[in-house]
Amino acid sequence: MTQTSDPAPTPAIRQVTAVLRNPRVWATPTVLLTLLALLLPLFYMGGVLNPRGNLHEMRIGLVNSDQGALVGGRQQNFGRQITASVKKAGDRSDKIDWRLLSRAEAQEQLESGKLYGALVVPAGFTTSVAGLADPRTKNPTRPTMTVLTNPSMGSLGSSLAQQTSQKTAQQASIELGKTLTSQLSGSGTAISGPLRLVLADPVAVTVQQGHPIGDHSGLGLSALYYTLLLILAGFLGANIISNGVDVALGYVDNEIGPWMVRHPVVAISRTRTLAVKCVMSVVLAAVTSSVIMAATVGILNMDAAHLPMLWVFSFCATAAVGLGVQAINAAFGGLGQLVSMFVFIVMGIPSSGATVPLVAVPPFFRGLAIFEPMRQLTDGVRSILFFDARLDAGLGRAWVMTAIGIAAALLFGFAMTLYYDRKGHRRVVPQLT
Repeated sequence: MTQTSDPAPTPAIRQVTAVLRNPRVWATPTVLLTLLALLLPLFYMGGVLNPRGNLHEMRIGLVNSDQGALVGGRQQNFGRQITASVKKAGDRSDKIDWRLLSRAEAQEQLESGKLYGALVVPAGFTTSVAGLADPRTKNPTRPTMTVLTNPSMGSLGSSLAQQTSQKTAQQASIELGKTLTSQLSGSGTAISGPLRLVLADPVAVTVQQGHPIGDHSGLGLSALYYTLLLILAGFLGANIISNGVDVALGYVDNEIGPWMVRHPVVAISRTRTLAVKCVMSVVLAAVTSSVIMAATVGILNMDAAHLPMLWVFSFCATAAVGLGVQAINAAFGGLGQLVSMFVFIVMGIPSSGATVPLVAVPPFFRGLAIFEPMRQLTDGVRSILFFDARLDAGLGRAWVMTAIGIAAALLFGFAMTLYYDRKGHRRVVPQLT
C-alpha cells in the first residue's frame, strides 16, 4: 500500500494564503468593524428603548374654559380645581411640563410646534357636573374634557402626549366622582345604583386633532423622511463627486467590472482640489434637491405648502451637508466617509427628535441635538411643511444653524488642506506592485 501526498499548492493559493496571514490586512477592518458593531446599536437602540422612562418636561397645554356655577348654594369652579390639581401634581415631577394657558394661547402654541398636545376643560363644565349630581335633573349632560393632539410633532410624540392627557383626565374624573359622592352622602341624598355607577367615572374624554395635518404627511413623519433624503443626497453626492474628481485628476483608479482606467495625473494642490469639489457639490445640490422635491411633491403628492421656500431650504440643506462631507473627507482622507457617516447619519437620526421626541430620549442625545445637523434641518422642514413656515416654529434656528454649518465646513476644510499643502504633504499616486 502506497501513501500519496497532497499536491503542492498552486502559486495563486500560496499568494492568497500569504495575504490572509498578514496581520496588517486584518488589523484595520477588524478594529473598524468591531467599533461599528458596538457604536451602531448604542446610538440607534439607546435612544428608543425607553421613551417613557426618559421623558423630560414634555410640553402639554392645560386649558380651563369653565366659568363656574352655583352648586349647593356655593360658587364652584370644578374646572379650575382640576387644572390646579393637575398642575400641582406635575410640578412634583419633571416628566410633564403642564402649561396653564387660555384656549387661544394653547391653539397658537399647537400651531407653532411648542406643544405636543393639550387637555381642555370646556365652558359649562361645572354646570354639567352639578346637573349630573342633582337628582332633580331628568336628562343630565355628562361633563366632558377634550384632549387635543398635535400630529405635526411626530406620531410618537403626539401619542405620548395623548396617552398622558387621557390618563390625567381619567384620574381627575375619578377624584371628581369621589368628591361628588361624598357631598351627596353628606347631604343625605340617596344615591341610586345607576347614579353611583356614573359617579365612579363621571367625565367623558374626547380626542381631537388640535393642529390637523394632511393625509399625505406620513402621520407627521414626512418631515423626517424628507430631511433624510436631503442628507443622503448631500452625503452620497459629496462622496460620488469626491471620487469622480480624484479619478479625473489621476489620483484614483476607476474600476468598472473587469475594466480599470487610470487617467494622467494633474498636478494640483489639495486646496484647489477641495475648491473644485465644493463648487460641484453646491451646483449639483440644486439638481438633487429639485429632483427630490419633484418626486415627493409632484409624483407622490406629499402634503407641502410654501413650495418656493421648501426648495430654497432644501437646496441650502443639501449644499451644507455636501460641503461638510467634502471638508471631512479632505481632512481625514480614507476615513472621511466613515467619519461623515457618523456625523450626519448615525448620530443624526436618534438626536433629530423626529422619530422619538427629544423630550423622550436620554440626556446624551439631547446634548447631541444642540449641534447635530439632522435636528436643525428636521426642524426647518417640519416648520415649512406643518407650521406655515414660521420662524418661531424651528425655521429660524434651522436657517442660523445651516449658515453656521456652511461656514464651519469651509473654514475647517480649507484650513486643513492649506496646512497639508504648506507642510508638503503631497498626494501620492498609487503604483502597481
